[in-house]
Amino acid sequence: MSPHARFPRVSARVGALIIRRASVLGVEPAQLIGGTGFDEAWLSETEARVPLAMEELLWARAAELTHRPTFGLFAASQIRPGEFDVLDYAVRTAPDLRTALQRLARYNRLVHDLAVFEIIPMGETTRIEHRFDIVGARPCPQAAEFTMASLVVVASQLCGEPVHALSVEFEHAALDKVDAYRSVFGVVPRFECPVTCLVLASELLDRPVPGADPGLSRIVTSHAEQVLTVSLRPPENITARVRRELTEGMAHGRTSLQAVARRLNLSERSLQRRLDDQGTCFAALMDDVRRDLAMRYIADGRLALGEVAYLLGFADPSSFHRAFKRWTGMTPAAARRSRL
Repeated sequence: MSPHARFPRVSARVGALIIRRASVLGVEPAQLIGGTGFDEAWLSETEARVPLAMEELLWARAAELTHRPTFGLFAASQIRPGEFDVLDYAVRTAPDLRTALQRLARYNRLVHDLAVFEIIPMGETTRIEHRFDIVGARPCPQAAEFTMASLVVVASQLCGEPVHALSVEFEHAALDKVDAYRSVFGVVPRFECPVTCLVLASELLDRPVPGADPGLSRIVTSHAEQVLTVSLRPPENITARVRRELTEGMAHGRTSLQAVARRLNLSERSLQRRLDDQGTCFAALMDDVRRDLAMRYIADGRLALGEVAYLLGFADPSSFHRAFKRWTGMTPAAARRSRL
């Protein structure tokens, strides 16, 4: 099983969108965020990714606090260009709606580990299915409704006129009265179906998008391809990179979390989160690196023990002495004698 399947994450942009939409309806961000684990720093940290469970909790709490059972539909109705960065621009620069949907299916991995779209031509109609790419899991109701409504809203924005679905199906039960759905989709969806999907007229999808810019489209999709390639690589071993930075910076005092994060071009919060994803933390790596270097330095009889303490960044020899005894069960002097 891949790490994405075991620990699925979504772009923090989704959480930020939920928080902004709830704010429009009078819910203070702190009130919505409290107890969810969402960090306010993620509102501006565009590259952050958060656990899928956290996103789903934000959707549920937003619906509860705003007293809007179909909060997802409202959130979609307020969509503006650029809210999903590369994915958004790749979709919006497409020459027609069919290409826009194909780009959504290809680049959606940039914002969600599990959500996938399948575009199924059916002659005069085209079916767009939305699901999670893992057996037994499916989008939460608010997220599913937001996603399907977003397809219609963005299509309307691109076409410059209202776009209505021919039919809509959801896996979950209806969250509110049918009028709330009809105003968005133009039809009343069917609920408790095998898969979430939306059907549009094929003729509509093949119409050229007014104002499409082929040059800009090529630039945007080229960038999207590069970002996708990077995102699909196996997770980099951030643990090894931090160990290397600590080892190289130890003797020069460049071993603080802030200093290492800066050299890795990460925020302190992002660095801590990536280390946590790999089952470790900055303090533990610092301790490991110091221990490994201590054993190397102790073996070098040319270095006085006070110099070893300095090279390892300890405030004084006694601090080094205590740490070494914790690591090995013996004092630095005893360890050196045992190596003679």
